[in-house]
Amino acid sequence: MARPLPLLLLLSLTTTAPVVSKAVATELHHGDDDTAQRGRLAGRVLDEKGQPVEGVMVALKGTAFGTSTGTDGSFRLSAPAGSYQLAISSLGYGTQEITATIVAGETTTLPAFTVQQTQQQLNEVRVTGSRSLNERPVAVGKVAIAPLDLPQSTFTVERQTLEQQQVLRVSDVLANVSGVYVSGNTGGYQEEISGRGFAFGSSNTFKNGVRYNNSILPETSSLERFEVLKGSNAILYGNVAAGGVLNLVTKKPRFESGGSIGLRVGSYDFYKPMLDVYGAVNGSEHVAFRVNTTYENSRSFRNAVKGERFYVNPSLLFKIGKKTDFLLEGDYLKDNRTPDFGVGAINYRIPDVPRGRFLNTDWANIATEQKSATATLTHHLNDTWQVRGVAAYQGFSNNLRSAARPSSVRDSVDVFSGVDKNGKPIKVLTGSPALYGNLVRNLQASEAKEDYFLGQLDVTGQVRTGFLKHTVLVGMDADKYNTRSIAYNPIARYDSINVFEPARYAENSTVPNFTRNTRTYAPIRRVGVYVQDLIEITEKLKLLAGVRYSYQETGSFLYGYAKQTETRTKRYDDAFSPRVGLVYQPLKTMSVFASYANSFNTNAGQDNTGAALPPSLINQYEVGVKNELFNGLLSANLTGYRIVNSNLAQTILVDAPNYNKTFPTAQELAGEVTSKGVELDVQSKPMQGWSVIGGYSYNRTTYTKSNVYTVGSLLRYNPNHTANASVFYTFDGGVLNGLNLGITTLYIGERQAGRSTRGNIVNDNYRLIPLPAYTQFDASVGYTYDRLSLRLKLSNVLNQLSYNVHDDNSVNPIAPRQFAATVGYRL
Repeated sequence: MARPLPLLLLLSLTTTAPVVSKAVATELHHGDDDTAQRGRLAGRVLDEKGQPVEGVMVALKGTAFGTSTGTDGSFRLSAPAGSYQLAISSLGYGTQEITATIVAGETTTLPAFTVQQTQQQLNEVRVTGSRSLNERPVAVGKVAIAPLDLPQSTFTVERQTLEQQQVLRVSDVLANVSGVYVSGNTGGYQEEISGRGFAFGSSNTFKNGVRYNNSILPETSSLERFEVLKGSNAILYGNVAAGGVLNLVTKKPRFESGGSIGLRVGSYDFYKPMLDVYGAVNGSEHVAFRVNTTYENSRSFRNAVKGERFYVNPSLLFKIGKKTDFLLEGDYLKDNRTPDFGVGAINYRIPDVPRGRFLNTDWANIATEQKSATATLTHHLNDTWQVRGVAAYQGFSNNLRSAARPSSVRDSVDVFSGVDKNGKPIKVLTGSPALYGNLVRNLQASEAKEDYFLGQLDVTGQVRTGFLKHTVLVGMDADKYNTRSIAYNPIARYDSINVFEPARYAENSTVPNFTRNTRTYAPIRRVGVYVQDLIEITEKLKLLAGVRYSYQETGSFLYGYAKQTETRTKRYDDAFSPRVGLVYQPLKTMSVFASYANSFNTNAGQDNTGAALPPSLINQYEVGVKNELFNGLLSANLTGYRIVNSNLAQTILVDAPNYNKTFPTAQELAGEVTSKGVELDVQSKPMQGWSVIGGYSYNRTTYTKSNVYTVGSLLRYNPNHTANASVFYTFDGGVLNGLNLGITTLYIGERQAGRSTRGNIVNDNYRLIPLPAYTQFDASVGYTYDRLSLRLKLSNVLNQLSYNVHDDNSVNPIAPRQFAATVGYRL
């Protein structure tokens, strides 16, 4: 057995890296081959209709050198100079062999290969390779640029990793990604995600390249892979937050028949059956389908909390002619669960209560329905140019009935013991424990409905101008949100409970009738045009440059039921978002880059004249080095960044010279937030049964200019340090053949919640809640025999206790030690 010492040594310096999942071939080099002078072979594989074929194995017979084709059917491999038999093979297609000569120091481009479909049926095909971190372009980038050529940090978690780790939520996936983390878990129904010090929100979450509302827990069982494009992406998507974007890529239709059926069970009465089937429609060569569906029902370590959801994800692929594909995808999610705002805080301290202590009412519920449809038309104009059009719709609605967030847990008795010189009562805090931990529960209710429409057109291709090679993206998009929401009048003093003694008071179980307060219609219209060019100046030097223009209309129509009043506002924003980056590749396996990008955030406030505030512009600088080590077996990327929002919107204080009492809530673009940090990402290809993912991030995000918050103080929710590691080993051969062992580790450093302190103002309403660092270990065991598989997982092995906290009123403990098992059968 080969020793994996280099991987483990490097892993000890970091901690995370996803195991690349999808079975795609590797490029391996052994022993004395490394001393030979090398050259490269490049080419493309098409089917009989002229369409690119992804995942075709391309190998030099009698050697360990090989690779697989990408999404555009292209391949590239390097090996010592010489003459070889090149074999082209894939399940469902015939095998071809040709003689190919590799010339030292040169790239030989072969004519396109055409593979023919066959009726061959195989019981099992096991491919042990995968693409490295720097080999797979991210689809959310809109144009296929190899990561080594991209002056930006990217990361992809493949399906094999998702399955090995039995991923259930997006937070499980993020345990493989450095610098992107869960910053809150409001209500237990939404994972708030941040990166590089900035909250992502729905504007930074995508599914198959289309904005996706993440106000409810996204379904992960249908994922083919999970993409992260870190840093500024305004040139591609307009006003997205500066930290990065996430893209959930779902499984696609396939023409060969197959699929899987499975059942996951776990602690706290968790069960989840899953079904995935795909194949050609009635044996057609032109239409393929895929359907993923699952049902989930569970309770929780949190007392009285339960959830139920149904999800289905159908898709159809139409091959129209030789050069055109039409992909139709949809999904539907119905989710009902108990809203859970955690254990609360007493005087900005988290109470020492059991992890399962529940403070909401027994009838509380949030019901969510989400549906989407996406149509993607891809037409290849020729071998180097294509047009891609996307039309998408997403509908989202939810209905919340719940107790309000526990934000006023008592820490003493209020006693009025006299009056001041003006005759006003003096309030004295006696410190008596009589009411310590008491909470007067108020009630809340809301409804929201959102319809989202998107149209997008991209033209991508390659062209030469003299000695320069260009990879061009030209595109435009238009989208709109129609959001309608109803706010209900809160109900005060529904009943009382005690955080420490639940039995102290008799709880109210009456389901109340809520009355409407306001109805809001908030339409958003956006249009963007963009152009980007990756210019290859020399084989080692490349320049990426581009710009986007964005225009946005934002409206608000507020109707008040009590006085039957109506308020209408509308604002218009536009911004240019430039991007430029330089990439230098001293070696074929290394790239060094530096980049600048500009993004923007729209502001909802008004200035001291009553005019709408313009957008805040955010400058981002990034440098890094990307490496393919050990002959491509290990990717190791190091990135440093600095993000500056130098015109942050902040309130104009009463004593400021530009304060205008006519507009007492006016703001000015005079604040500043600066984020700076370093990220290390490590990811291996499977080698001798080992797979490794590792990472580390350091981030410091502070107020560097403010008239409200303390200059130099940290922004909330962001840990300075995170680290992660995932190591899996699969036995191949012998009595343990098919056995898989793994461990996943996540470290989250110290961070803070509560209320950010406001300069020198002494006010107990603005205090921080320090949250200690913690390390979580998950252990996994899997076994595969023929078509049957069994996976076991013990999460949070050390039973660590920590919290995800939003402000001081949604203090949610992380899950304790839990067990999960998944049994699956490949169809």
